[in-house]
Amino acid sequence: MTVSQEEFRRAMGCFATGVTVVTVDDDGKVEGVTANAFTSLSLNPLLVLVCVERQARTHAHLHARKRFGVNVLSEQQRAIADYYARPDRTHDRAEQESGARFDRTAHGTPVLQGGLAYLECRLQTVQEAGDHTMFIAEVEDVSVWEGEPLLYFRGEYHKIGPPF
Repeated sequence: MTVSQEEFRRAMGCFATGVTVVTVDDDGKVEGVTANAFTSLSLNPLLVLVCVERQARTHAHLHARKRFGVNVLSEQQRAIADYYARPDRTHDRAEQESGARFDRTAHGTPVLQGGLAYLECRLQTVQEAGDHTMFIAEVEDVSVWEGEPLLYFRGEYHKIGPPF
């Protein structure tokens, strides 16, 4: 049986996910990429996994810096998700074009303001997988704020509905 890329995308689009922006410091500048291929991996030790396309600008920075942040986006941050999903974007226009503003951790890692959660991560291992790289990192610090998540389902952004 042969599955086309389009069929695979449609099937994977049925799995609703949250949306993150993975951020890394690049000599004082913020590099970032939108990622929904993110998950907790272990509670002992605290590990997360994030997958980034090898062609993404941020990919090389993740390898080089060995430290990054995962910013879980709120429902108000759709423009930020779109901005960091674009391959042609540069950080110097992030605030003007998407409203993205950042603080810094003690390690200098960029933290996106207005998100639901932030995880400070130290790279442990990488694994190539097709056109992506899996980055496995130890979580060294977290912050959590109030709000509702930005969701991605069937190729579109959504808001969470009421519980049932």
